[in-house]
Amino acid sequence: MPSSIKPKILCRKLVILFIIATTSVFYGQNKTIQNSGDVLLFAMPATALTGSLIAGDYEGTWQFAKGFALNQAVTIGLKYATDKKRPYNNGDRAFPSGHTSTTFQSAAFIQKRYGWSYGIPAYILAGYTGYSRIEAQKHDGWDVLAGAVVGIGSAYIFTTPYQREHMQLSFANDADSYSLGFVYRF
Repeated sequence: MPSSIKPKILCRKLVILFIIATTSVFYGQNKTIQNSGDVLLFAMPATALTGSLIAGDYEGTWQFAKGFALNQAVTIGLKYATDKKRPYNNGDRAFPSGHTSTTFQSAAFIQKRYGWSYGIPAYILAGYTGYSRIEAQKHDGWDVLAGAVVGIGSAYIFTTPYQREHMQLSFANDADSYSLGFVYRF
């Protein structure tokens, strides 16, 4: 990702602003916490995918897509295989938390592909999503923990660190001479 925009600072400010906006004013309102977790379910993968496309990192886009597909397959498969009841009789198929697995898969992709300076805010948001699922009484701690493990594992299987092209080799010739050039960018 381009370093000229200072995305680390912007990302941290957005995370802090999001947490303050969703928890301090409406701290006692369970519905707001649940809704913000629902928003992150879509925002996190959209951010990871869009970020890789904007950076022109098409290899990263493909890695994200493979990790996302594996994550969804494992999560849905486990939900049907275990058929665990949700807390407080809020439904079936609680294990693992799909919201948590999706957001942690996105966060793990961002962290492994682009580094910890982007990964830490992403993991904070993913952790908040897990918290929102417990607070909404849709999952217990085991469901959320399993979702995090499935999500991180799915991303780590396919994701490699992003490497920009650092070297450039050139060759030129004319009737009297040959030229070989080598440029290395730090």
